[in-house]
Amino acid sequence: MHQPQTFVVDGDAIREERMQAGLTRTELARQAGITRRYLCHLERGTRKRPSPPVYIALRQALKATDARLLAPPRPNPPERN
Repeated sequence: MHQPQTFVVDGDAIREERMQAGLTRTELARQAGITRRYLCHLERGTRKRPSPPVYIALRQALKATDARLLAPPRPNPPERN
């Protein structure tokens, strides 16, 4: 079964980029085509995996890079013997 691609975002980075852009949550949510409540969940980290269209809309609205908005990759756990 094929899983659609998802992005794991860094909520703190989204908030910082929004504030640097001088946008309110309502303004950014409107530009990205999402609800203010969903944006709040992303910024707080209670939601971390927006769909690709939502992630791309946020990135474009913030004029930010993937390196800035995506959460750092988690290290792989050590293998057990």
